[in-house]
Order: sequence, then C-alpha cells, then structure tokens
Amino acid sequence: MSDFIDFYFDFISPYSYLAHCRLPAIAEHHGRKIAYHVVDLAAIKLGAGNTGPTTREMPLKLRYAGADQQRWAARYGVTIKRPSAYGPNRLNEGVFWAADQGKIGEYVTATWRRVWGEGGDMTDQTIMLEVATELGWNINEFLAFTESSDAESRYRASTREAHQRGVFGVPTMMIDKEMWWGNDRLGFMEEFIAE
Repeated sequence: MSDFIDFYFDFISPYSYLAHCRLPAIAEHHGRKIAYHVVDLAAIKLGAGNTGPTTREMPLKLRYAGADQQRWAARYGVTIKRPSAYGPNRLNEGVFWAADQGKIGEYVTATWRRVWGEGGDMTDQTIMLEVATELGWNINEFLAFTESSDAESRYRASTREAHQRGVFGVPTMMIDKEMWWGNDRLGFMEEFIAE
C-alpha cells in the first residue's frame, strides 16, 4: 500500500477546505504523507458529464450548503466563512510554484485560511501577496508565475490526469486505486488505512 494519500482539491470548494482541516492530522497519525493535486473543479465535473449548475446558482441548495458547512466546521472545531468573491484559478496555479519551492502543504493551508477561514476574495491579489510574504517568497516572481503559460499548462495537465484517474469531484482522496469523495468519507478512508 502506498505511503501517500492523494488529495484532489480546488480552492473554490468549501468541502475541500473542510477535508483539509482534518487530513494532515489523519495522515500524520497513520504515518502517511499527503500528495496534493489541484484541479479545475468545473472542468472535472464537465469531464464526468456533470453539466448542472453550481451550488451558488441554486438558492435553495446554497442555503442548505451554508448550514451544512457550518455543521461540519463546528464538528471539526474550525471557522468557515463564504468567500466574498469567487475565481480560484490564480490561487490554484500558485500550487505549482509552492510545489517547486517544497512548500505545498504550507501554501494550501495559508491560502485556505484566508479564503474559507476568513471569507477572503479569491480574485483579490491581496491573498496572494499575504501568502507569498508569509512563506518568504519573492512576490514578483510568484505573481508572474501565476500568470504564466507554464502555470496554466501544469494546471490543465493536473486536471486531465485527475480525470484519467477517475476523479469526478472534490475533495477526493485516493490511496492506490481506492477512492473516497467528500470530507464525510474521511472515516471510511481511516478504516481502510487501519485494515
């Protein structure tokens, strides 16, 4: 069995945020590492044939989702606040810079804290500036990378590879060929690891 938990996510997903609030501790408890895989959720859904509207476009579902997310946050002992604006692509593409710097876990944690923990604006460059400063990066180099064709092509490739592996939504956790979708499946994943 692999020593890694493959974690597929998109910063637009509150349930990915919630899963990540627990996943590092679970991985550490079981002597595993997290392999982070950022994907474009909209493209993953379309690739799986899911052409329906987003939750944000369905008022009844959105109201329920907000309550559901608050319940999960309370269970995990964390804060969740709906972002003031959506548009995660540059934040997602920043994951590849973080990987190149050997700080992917730190980047993901710092970004999610600002987006879903504090309700930040995903489209506001302020989040990127704050995270880059926190991690000690050259801000101009980081920002330039997130606007580069390299970042875009790596993002598309990561999304394509996830689709080829069978990922249809986020958060998705995989160990070898076993897959769990949703933060509410973390318990099943732990049982699998324990076996």
